[in-house]
Amino acid sequence: MTDLTKTDPLDDFDRRAITLLGKEKLVYVAGSGPAVIVMTEMPGISPHVARFARWVVGAGFTVYMPHLFGKDGVPPRPLYALSGMIKGCISREYRAFASNASSPVTQWLRALAAQAHGEAGGKGVGAIGMCFTGNFALSMMLEKAVLAPVLAQPSLPLNNPAGMHIAPDELAAVKARLEAEDLTVRAYRFEGDSYCRAERFAAFAEALGDRFEGRVLPDSAANPDALMKMPHSVVTLHLIDEADQPTVQARDEILDFFRMRLS
Repeated sequence: MTDLTKTDPLDDFDRRAITLLGKEKLVYVAGSGPAVIVMTEMPGISPHVARFARWVVGAGFTVYMPHLFGKDGVPPRPLYALSGMIKGCISREYRAFASNASSPVTQWLRALAAQAHGEAGGKGVGAIGMCFTGNFALSMMLEKAVLAPVLAQPSLPLNNPAGMHIAPDELAAVKARLEAEDLTVRAYRFEGDSYCRAERFAAFAEALGDRFEGRVLPDSAANPDALMKMPHSVVTLHLIDEADQPTVQARDEILDFFRMRLS
């Protein structure tokens, strides 16, 4: 069993420098089968995020996990996490406080999804964003290859609990596509999460109707031994890796969602 408190070398992933739209980013790639873009939560690709990516690989997919911020493989210790959050909040790539606007980095991520589909094949591409990147999976639906978007505790904009971190015209285009192609969006949060509150899920439900499938887990389902005491990270830091745990059931639902749409 991997020790999640120690730095993960990520040596079972291929490290690829991928240039898209004139910008180069490091992307960790592993597995075979249809592609799934795994977008890390703050403060970076922690051992918990890497564990989730390996579960996706084990389910029969090719993971593309881009470096977006932080130090890859490092556990999310308090000062490091705070530093990462501050850097993310002031980054022009993310616009952390913007309602009704999309982060510029989503354009690069859509290009990555298109390339991944060409390389991995299959019906299309899955995408999961977590926390800071949670909303990105919705914006990625503007890329036709993306068929299975998952929003795990989408936390932007940070200053507006009911805000949606996507431009209105993009949201309208995504809704039209969901309707035209009979697709859905999955989303997960803990009931007491103050970064991703009920108002955000309500806003998405109002905007997308029954195309939005939100799942709310009780706070009691969160790992009590996690460094972050507030229940937040459904499939990473607060997941309890035991049979019949609600967080494991959420993970399995996500993997089944990818299988249904992509295989």
